[in-house]
Amino acid sequence: MTEAHSLAVVGGGPRATYALERLSAQIGRLGPGQELTVHIFERTGQFGAGEAHSPAQPRTSFLNRIGSQVGFAADESVKGAGPLRPPQQRPSLDEWCRREFASTGHPDFDLGPDDWPKRYVHGVALRAMFDRWLADLRAQPGVTVRLHHAEVVDVARAGAGWTVRTAAGDSFPADQVLLVTGHVPHDPGRGGRSRALAGFAARSPAATYVASAYPLDSALSAGGEPGKVVGVAGMGLTAIDVTLHLTAGRGGEFVPDGRDRLRYRPSGKEPARIVAFSETGLFGFARPDNRKEADPERLEHRGVFLTSEAVDRLRESVGVAAADGRGPAQLDFERDLLPIVVLEMAVLHYRTLFGPAVGNLIAERAYDTYRAFLAGGAPHRQRPHDPARLLGPVERTVDEVAAGLDGEAGRRWAEVVAGGGLDPSPAGNRFDWARTLRPVELAAAADPAGYQRAVLDFMARDARWARQGNLDNPYKAAADGVWRDLRPVLSYAVDDGGLTPASHRTFLAVYARVHNRLANGAAVQVMDRIEALVRCGLVDLGAGPGATVVAEANASRFRVRGPVTGASIELDTLIEARIHPFDPDLAATPLYRRMARAGVVRPWRNTGASGDEFVPGGIDVDARFHPVSADGTAERTIAVLGPATEGRWSFLLSALRPRANHYVMRDILVWLEDFWSVLETA
Repeated sequence: MTEAHSLAVVGGGPRATYALERLSAQIGRLGPGQELTVHIFERTGQFGAGEAHSPAQPRTSFLNRIGSQVGFAADESVKGAGPLRPPQQRPSLDEWCRREFASTGHPDFDLGPDDWPKRYVHGVALRAMFDRWLADLRAQPGVTVRLHHAEVVDVARAGAGWTVRTAAGDSFPADQVLLVTGHVPHDPGRGGRSRALAGFAARSPAATYVASAYPLDSALSAGGEPGKVVGVAGMGLTAIDVTLHLTAGRGGEFVPDGRDRLRYRPSGKEPARIVAFSETGLFGFARPDNRKEADPERLEHRGVFLTSEAVDRLRESVGVAAADGRGPAQLDFERDLLPIVVLEMAVLHYRTLFGPAVGNLIAERAYDTYRAFLAGGAPHRQRPHDPARLLGPVERTVDEVAAGLDGEAGRRWAEVVAGGGLDPSPAGNRFDWARTLRPVELAAAADPAGYQRAVLDFMARDARWARQGNLDNPYKAAADGVWRDLRPVLSYAVDDGGLTPASHRTFLAVYARVHNRLANGAAVQVMDRIEALVRCGLVDLGAGPGATVVAEANASRFRVRGPVTGASIELDTLIEARIHPFDPDLAATPLYRRMARAGVVRPWRNTGASGDEFVPGGIDVDARFHPVSADGTAERTIAVLGPATEGRWSFLLSALRPRANHYVMRDILVWLEDFWSVLETA
């Protein structure tokens, strides 16, 4: 009898669901007499969803993608996917919700394609789809699937295969391993800053430190009681989840208060105050109403200046040869690429404001300067630190248009201005990169109250822009069209050591956050809730930009200091609300550290021509996602997908998107093709 081939899937979240869908669809490749045993390990027991998307999470958190942009299976857009399920068996999230609403009547499932689902709803759907693919796989003769509610702490060599070890001490043999561990939180005891803060809290009975906000219900079970002042470090999506959990999750209600506004009605169970602070002092900007889903192929932005061909041309003209001579010539993001990003945004901004005819005219007049920049000519060499240095022809053309606004451009301008509450002057609404990054003037930050008023003004304006949508508001069109639609071009420029080590470090520290703030925020309906909490006084933004937390030697509580606003605020509780980058040395699980000590994996390194290095934290993998071991060879029977490979690749935290030939499913197919190749030759 043929011995069963064994596959261990470490991580049972969304990527495991997608992998199970394709494996079950292609299981006909299992030959006569062959047997397959699949072990799936998920430390939380939330199979299909994992912790981040758990169906058991609080009802206050929202997905930051509309339902029609979330899928669970391969479709016709994914080239070479193999057998596809009938369309009715592979619904998008909104389609799944409509069916669930029809059978349950639960209002959380009453969603249309352009609605923003609660995140737990996504988790419920992931679990349901996981169970469906699991049943399909188990129905195949010769296939056994076993689910393990267990944390994997090591994958060790065992002859020609592997031994998968769990925290409980159990061991399982595996011929092949798929690592889809998703986001791994940090152990506060392993990081210098977090260790100091945790130590302060341990010594100070009045202080509570929460090193990771998830899962919200257990992580925030203590420290946010009524009367307590809670500090939330970070102002992105995690901070929004935390804030809503500590308010609406405690029984508070949002009620209508005039057109497009909400008022918060407290329950009395909230903390006394929630102090939100970050380097920028701003929450992520509201995601615009998505009008592109009506016809993504036609409506999503295609780069005019920011293209993969432009990246290649820059590598030829100004790139620096990689240290090993094999990788792409390296660029400096701020010097070589950011001016093109800014140019693309400006032209799209004005095209949206004045219409396609003016947009085409601006692009035509900007082209000569752009072409000289790509060739490394004067526009590239002059003012190398000015990200707006390609905008001269753009601004001169806009001056002409604004001086004689009439015809189609005038009608378009009037519509946009009226719809978004924009500056009514013909010369208003100029694209300004510096103001895009910092829409609140520092002059307004002379004191905490003044800064908070200025931020509220911007949030209200940003909400109006978001409601106008990503096709009709120039600010939202530019951010969404460049930082979301052209994200593959940014990845093409950054990935595989495409930037010098120093520039790569800057990109991750600065511009990945710019991307999150401009184009990866929460829905406007969610930001309405945050605005209401600020207006009612529960959320305090007065710490302002550049605020930091300190744990003073003789103090009993944490303190937030705002260098610009002059704020100094004592905190009873400090909550870390930033997603940690992948780093096996700091991770709460020892899995990758142990694999590294055994030489099975090694960190990926960006090495420059002069020998300088940047180690972002992710592990080294080859082009087919096999980890590169300490001796430089690829482990063909292991594959790693997702955040553990952050470093060589970027923008890896993402749900599967249907009808988009999405990279998440393409990566699954690469793994699966190699999986079958190994199995069929075993």
